[in-house]
Amino acid sequence: MAAAAKHLTPVVLELGGKCPVVVDSNINLKVAARRIIAGKWGCNSGQACIAPDYIITTKENALQLLDVMKVELDKFYGKDPLCSVDLSRIVNSNHFYRLTKLLDDDKVSGKIVHGGQRDEKKLKIAPTILMDVPEDALIMKEEIFGPLLPILTVNKVEDSLRIINGRDKPLAAYLFTSNKKLEQEFVANLSAGGLLINDTALHVAVHTLPFGGVGESGTGSYHGKFSFEAFTHKKAVLRRSFGGDLSARYPPYTPKKGRLLRALLSGNLIFIIRALLGL
Repeated sequence: MAAAAKHLTPVVLELGGKCPVVVDSNINLKVAARRIIAGKWGCNSGQACIAPDYIITTKENALQLLDVMKVELDKFYGKDPLCSVDLSRIVNSNHFYRLTKLLDDDKVSGKIVHGGQRDEKKLKIAPTILMDVPEDALIMKEEIFGPLLPILTVNKVEDSLRIINGRDKPLAAYLFTSNKKLEQEFVANLSAGGLLINDTALHVAVHTLPFGGVGESGTGSYHGKFSFEAFTHKKAVLRRSFGGDLSARYPPYTPKKGRLLRALLSGNLIFIIRALLGL
């Protein structure tokens, strides 16, 4: 943005962030788990700006969701995921060490409930799920951008909005529910770059939807016609005839002219007609 500002060039900033996934109860947990896995580990092992960063669900629902995710992860990546050709490597050693630092934080000690294996030579970390991670843990303070997925639990699913809105605005936010009221509340009260109901990551592939961040997750949007509009100046042109030249526009400004101008500016059509007719 600083470089573009020198030339007054339009800029779209997509900055990422911690993308939450809210999982309601009374849904098809198998489908939800598969779609979360696809969005997290299928998106370059979490190394994508729209990858789910953490899950929020109720205490009653958390263990059920965890059990289903374990089963599906074993199906996708096998019992030894570090040997799976379908699990992406960490992009480089610096990021590998950054991610291991998140796992070795004292505040997440004993919180790993699935995975955690790592291979420094292969630059691979197994799909790792952590349960009941403290909100002040290092893993919850920065964008993970890797194969680690914390699960936070709340007393009721509506409490998830407080957690999400208490953080920087995410690039994407996901909700799995069959409750239309909860869906409406989620859409109306959550500020994020984009929202997706009952799936993850797919909205980025829909060219008719604008893609971009808000607040800390970026500014502006692109994709399809939105890319064209983002970098195109809309030149406004107004053309008038020589008729309809109202004297109220010009001095001297009498009280009557003042009332007419205020009516014009406020769009008070009835007053304008009365003034023009001299009523």
